[in-house]
Amino acid sequence: MNTLRIGIIGAGGIAQGRHIPAFQSLGEKAVITAVSDVNETTAKEAATKFHIPYFFTNYEDMWEHVDAVMIATPNKFHREITVAALDAGKHVLCEKPMAMTVAECEEMIAAQKRSSKILSIAFHYRYMKEAAAAKRVMDSGDVGNPLVVRVQGLRRRKVPGWGVFTNKELQGGGSLIDYGCHLLDLSLWLMGSPKVAEVSGKAYNTLSKQPNPINQWGDFDPSTFEVDDHVTAYLRLENGATMLFETSWAANIKEDAEVVSISGDKGGLDVFPFEVYETKYGILSSTKADWIPGSDDPGIPQAENFVDSCLGTAVPLVTAEQALEVSKVIEAIYESSEKGTSIKLQNGEGVENT
Repeated sequence: MNTLRIGIIGAGGIAQGRHIPAFQSLGEKAVITAVSDVNETTAKEAATKFHIPYFFTNYEDMWEHVDAVMIATPNKFHREITVAALDAGKHVLCEKPMAMTVAECEEMIAAQKRSSKILSIAFHYRYMKEAAAAKRVMDSGDVGNPLVVRVQGLRRRKVPGWGVFTNKELQGGGSLIDYGCHLLDLSLWLMGSPKVAEVSGKAYNTLSKQPNPINQWGDFDPSTFEVDDHVTAYLRLENGATMLFETSWAANIKEDAEVVSISGDKGGLDVFPFEVYETKYGILSSTKADWIPGSDDPGIPQAENFVDSCLGTAVPLVTAEQALEVSKVIEAIYESSEKGTSIKLQNGEGVENT
């Protein structure tokens, strides 16, 4: 069996909590040979903790030791590192979002085409077993043509109080680009990746700028809070469907909610929890799943799909082109909020609808 040598770039929480354990669970098909972080202490600690042979502060120093890399840095560096890795002949799995802007995403895709290497984006919600079940139902035709999609990723008061999540220069945004992007990607994928034609959105950062915030996920400074903590949007899709979208890190609601609900012309489904709604035999029926096969940790099938794709035995579940479409919508939502008008998406660019 071929073994893929993997390097981890960015050795912080998401790397140590998800990606490194996931790759190390795959047995002989994958081995992590190097880790890199601009903080030498973090790189050394990760290497020691996970028994990784090499650690570096300059990611380019790992090229001779790896065949592929996992990029888990702040969003600002996704494009730079991805392009460098692809140009060095390495396969890339990059954390979500793909990049800070649509233009940066397009640079990454250009580098992938030059290199003919694998480039996939870590939208791990697609690898959840409920998502896989929903995809099978959607592909079966039982839901029919999607008409209305309701998407919510809401947290009551859970602004990430660690890392650089509230730094706009490093992340490019807040709740939308960090959390809502997962559910946006998932819902579009379930529908067969239709293009979005028009977006109207609004981004807020009111609650998290109030003094003395109550927050369940650590402390942060409201005086330096720069990003969105709540976003709403209405999307018109080219296939005629519409999407009602909402995401937040901090909302005055009863409890957290994750909703992906698709109503079609034949039936409907909810992903969380997984249920299917039909009209058959002259009755209205709801079907709940008693058991869904698959891993409870979506990081593992995500890692396995990437490794198998690099070894030539699979294809990426998340393509760079699909991730680019998600970034187009994110950019359009922010633009719509800033300008106070809807944005039409034409040829990959936001066009103001005046």
